[in-house]
Amino acid sequence: MKILISNDDGYQAEGIQTLTRYLSKDHEITVVAPNENKSASSSSLTLNRALKPVKIASNIYSIDATPSDCVHLALCGFLEDTFDLVVTGINFGPNLGDDVIYSGTVAGAIEGRFLGLPSVAFSLASWNGNNFETAGIIAQQLISQITHAQLSHDTVLNVNVPDVSIDEVKGFQTTRLGKRHMSEPSIQDKENSSLYWIGENGKEADNGVGTDFHAIANNYVSVTPLQIDLTKYNEINTVSTWLDQIK
Repeated sequence: MKILISNDDGYQAEGIQTLTRYLSKDHEITVVAPNENKSASSSSLTLNRALKPVKIASNIYSIDATPSDCVHLALCGFLEDTFDLVVTGINFGPNLGDDVIYSGTVAGAIEGRFLGLPSVAFSLASWNGNNFETAGIIAQQLISQITHAQLSHDTVLNVNVPDVSIDEVKGFQTTRLGKRHMSEPSIQDKENSSLYWIGENGKEADNGVGTDFHAIANNYVSVTPLQIDLTKYNEINTVSTWLDQIK
């Protein structure tokens, strides 16, 4: 397969280099990724300036841009290649529960899916970052079988790998997204009281059996199918009834 690889940690990050090394064993890969860390950029596109891809190596490009920008340009712009699959990651840190709303790594995969390609996002679900090799092995295993997954056209796979050695991984679990509590309060800058830092993610709230949180806590690889359609179908009639009452 011809695979487009991107991430949100930047093209020099350990995660994307590990992913590239493992997937290039069996596939033809091209990397188009941000020139630096663009974490939590979600699905933002840069529309207020032109973007310049910089060729780092024969199959590696960096752009001062978001992950969605990188995937979009690679599939719709400066590359003549056609691809079979988009793979993003390996993200440094978890993309569990509500994290997927903000994640640039997940957003890059979503952009690939928007543009018609099956897409998978990989994350090492820890801020320690000790076992990227484990995530690389898992990515190689899953992508080698991806053609056998009978997924609908609008599905994106969000894969989180526990930060343990490969022999400690207990297997794979199909999961749903858990939920976090509200984010921690914003933090006032110590040197300039007029500045504030965004607070940390909230703690786990819904982390029971079947969630991505629970799988990771028990050393399973969490594989969550995500959908692009955000419509809440079971509320359509409720909203319609309300709108009908407005005079």
